Order: sequence, then structure tokens, then C-alpha cells
Amino acid sequence: MKIAWFCIPAHGHTNPTLGLVRELTAAGHEVYYFSFEMFREKIEKAGAQFISCDGYDFDMEDKENADRVGKDKAFAVELLVSSTLALDEMVTRKIEEIRPDVIVSDSVAYWGKLAALKHGIPYVSSTTTFAFNRYSARYMKEGPLDIVKMLLAMPRISRQIRRLQDSGYPVKGILDIVQNDNDTRTIVYTSKLFQPCAETFSDRYHFIGPSIRPVAQPVQKTAEKTVYVSMGTVNRNREFYRSCIRALGKTPWQVILSLGHNTEPFDSVPDNVRICDFVDQMAVLSIADAFITHCGMNSASEGLYFQVPLVLFPQTPEQGAVARRTQELGAGIRLSSASEDDILAAVRRVLDEPAYKENAARISDSFRACGGAPEARAFLESICS
Repeated sequence: MKIAWFCIPAHGHTNPTLGLVRELTAAGHEVYYFSFEMFREKIEKAGAQFISCDGYDFDMEDKENADRVGKDKAFAVELLVSSTLALDEMVTRKIEEIRPDVIVSDSVAYWGKLAALKHGIPYVSSTTTFAFNRYSARYMKEGPLDIVKMLLAMPRISRQIRRLQDSGYPVKGILDIVQNDNDTRTIVYTSKLFQPCAETFSDRYHFIGPSIRPVAQPVQKTAEKTVYVSMGTVNRNREFYRSCIRALGKTPWQVILSLGHNTEPFDSVPDNVRICDFVDQMAVLSIADAFITHCGMNSASEGLYFQVPLVLFPQTPEQGAVARRTQELGAGIRLSSASEDDILAAVRRVLDEPAYKENAARISDSFRACGGAPEARAFLESICS
């Protein structure tokens, strides 16, 4: 079986796929992974053939553009159309060379879905967030103002759809691009328990559980309680980190704080607080008793997999959906503010009240009961049999 795989330039969307890619290539299948140079090494280590999307005026690599996407839907559509058309000639040439049996693309790598439509190839969505339909989308909490903005943007969006149609893409409107319905074959990297409104999705949705890397280098536990703080690899909220340092530095706990790319040092760091640019998150979570997180899907899932209750501080609507579901299932508490008092109170609560740990363990059990990469491999093989 030959598989063409498309992903966006983001660690959180690439990393969960690599276990499945490894499973597929170990079984003798050929995976051609369309991605970006920064991910080449890990993709090739998983056994896939890397195909570079760099150098094609791919505007979604621009950080300012990525930040604007969540705020301006018309701009988001223009960006995805421009990116699709920038890649069109190269993707068409590669598809004709490879002749894949199936195309798998990240749920927001829309150019992969569009390539499948254009070339008449079976399509599978790889969803590293929650699966969203009209029921679960309520977790994103778009308000009336967001709907008005969307309506005002419709003429601009229609112009972008015509650009795709003029280039041979058989799309009628924006929903053809961004919406997966119950007929769309979909791999979701979570469990039915953690997925909001799971009962509203058809059996074409395979909930295979999160992709968990093995611990590479164990971390020593140096106190009775260990608190881990991470707001993702690109977070710039230094004031929040500073509040965490001040609040948790007053405790007897071991505190490990991962800054990501936020590498400017902090002054007067207490002895119980260890600040790192990056950590082996699996190793830290394996000894952690509480996890202060931005609620990225991968980070939240990894914490819950290790039965660690979460202190939730989401920064985007998607992260807000993860926070809401975690809180619904009783495995975390959402911060009401970024103050030192609120941070300390929330951490004390998830440490002191056993129900949070018990509910995190229940979600962990649901993850471990999923079929994982072998189920997803069998699912893909069934499409081509």
C-alpha cells in the first residue's frame, strides 16, 4: 500500500502521527510524507519518505499569519487557498509519480484533502485535536460576534473558492474544505471517553488513543510532590511563568518549569524550582503529581495518560475545548486568573482532593484500552483491500 501523508508545520500535529507511520512502514507499506525541513529527521526515522514543502511561498509557515488565522476567517481561507495553489504543481507531479492508494492529511492540512478530491483518491483525515461536528463544535464557544464576522466575510471567502475551482478543484463552498461529515474516514488520537459528543460520530471515526513516546531519560523525583509547568513550545507569557515561580517557590514541592522557546532567564529563582528550555515531557509526567498546562491536545493527553491531574490555563478556543472536557470529566481545574493566589490554590486542590487523580486515572484507562497504531493500520489497509 502506498500512502501520501500531508501535515502542517507544527510539532503538535506531526508528533502524534509518527507512531502510526512507524507501524505502517514496519508492516511494509510505503509512506510519502509531505512536510517541512524542520521535521525531516523525525519523519525519516519513522521510516517514511520525506517530501519537502519548503520553498513554495507557503504562507502558513509565517508566525504572524498563523496568529491571524484564528481571528480572521476570511484571511484563513485566503491563506489555505494560496498555500494549496502554491503547492499545487509540485503535489500534482508527486501524486502522479507515487500513484498513492490513499491520501491521509491532517485535519487542517486542507491541501491534502483538496488533492484527494482533485485526483479522485480515497481520503482519510488525521485529527490530532478533538473531532469536531455541529455538536462537539459547541465546545469552541463561538459567540454571536464571531458569527456576524463570518457572514460579513462570505464575499471574500467566495472569491477564494473560485480560485480553487479555476485550478480544477471540485469544491462548491467552504464547508467542502473544512468540514468532515460522518462519511469521512477519520483517525482521531484520543478515546471515545475523552472525545466530546462521541456518540454523534459514525463508525468511520476510529478513536485510537494518544500517541505516547517512551521515556528517553528518567527524571529523579526529589520531593514528595512534583509540579510540572509547561505552556507549550512557543508561548511568550513570561508574566504567567513569573507568577508560577513566585507561587510555587514558596512550597516544599519539586517544581519543573519548561519554557519552550522562551529562553530569556528569570531572576531570583527559588531552589525548589528548576527551569528548562526543553524537557523529556514523558519522563517528567511519569513522576509528576500535578501539571499546569495550556491545554494543547497532546500535552493534556500525555498528562492524563500518566494519571496526572491538570491545572488548566487555555490560550485559544481549541485549547478551551480541551480544558472544558477535562473539567467536565473531573480530571482538572481551570484557573480563574493568572494570579499567584489562584495558581497556588488550584494546585493545592488537585493535589489534596483524590477525585482529580481518580478521574485522570479513568481517562488514562480509556486511552490504554484504545486500539492504537495497529487499529489505525488495519483501518487503512481495509480501504485498499
